Amino acid sequence: MHVVICGYGRMGQEVEQVLLARGHSVVTRMDPAPDRGDTRAMKPADFKGCNGVIEFSLADAVTANARTYIEAGVPAVVGTTGWEDKRAEVEQAVRDSDSGYLVGSNFSIGANLMFALTEKAAAIINSFPEYDIMVQEYHHTRKKDSPSGTALTLAEKILSVNHAKTEIVSECLHRQIKPHELHVGSVRGGSIPGVHTVTLDSPADTIALTHSARNRSGFATGAVMALEWLQGRKGFFTVDDFIEDLIARSLEH
Repeated sequence: MHVVICGYGRMGQEVEQVLLARGHSVVTRMDPAPDRGDTRAMKPADFKGCNGVIEFSLADAVTANARTYIEAGVPAVVGTTGWEDKRAEVEQAVRDSDSGYLVGSNFSIGANLMFALTEKAAAIINSFPEYDIMVQEYHHTRKKDSPSGTALTLAEKILSVNHAKTEIVSECLHRQIKPHELHVGSVRGGSIPGVHTVTLDSPADTIALTHSARNRSGFATGAVMALEWLQGRKGFFTVDDFIEDLIARSLEH
């Protein structure tokens, strides 16, 4: 594939290394910062001969970037978080076009296995009401959003299947938590790439599912694999669609 990288920060640079290692090439690197990348803004013409774009940029740029990809007719994989309030607008624009667009809060294969395991565990404890469930995440000091997109995805997975939890609360509680509330805690400090833990706790014992990212390579590899998967597909997809297809294929063998 010939790929455009949108956002040439740490993740964008990691994506470039993975692309090259998997035999792909980088057409250009776009970043609004003046001291990195090949261009600070792109036009549809810049995507000529491109097989797709991988974006890890700023949340306020996602909508405009999506319109550019649609106009250029190139598929896009977007790992930017913090733009959920614009998602419906972007999704509609993609569905009104002939584009392929795939979004996710976390492209790590391991993290997505964590999502699948969490959803299964949250459903199982419907039959065991003595177990409560909660989410905790740790990230480095440079992370701009809180809770992380991954933590919110975990929480949404839980709410989708667990009968006891109906509302996410992520602020510091200066009161007793209500039974229907799912608490999502966030800690920022140091250089932690990302640690997410889902805890199932009862008076008798504790079960914990934890995903610890050692570096950014797993996230970058998943994003590149997602763009490979997106080739020839049209529509608005999530990383769940991509991962579920991979899991289904693995179970066939």
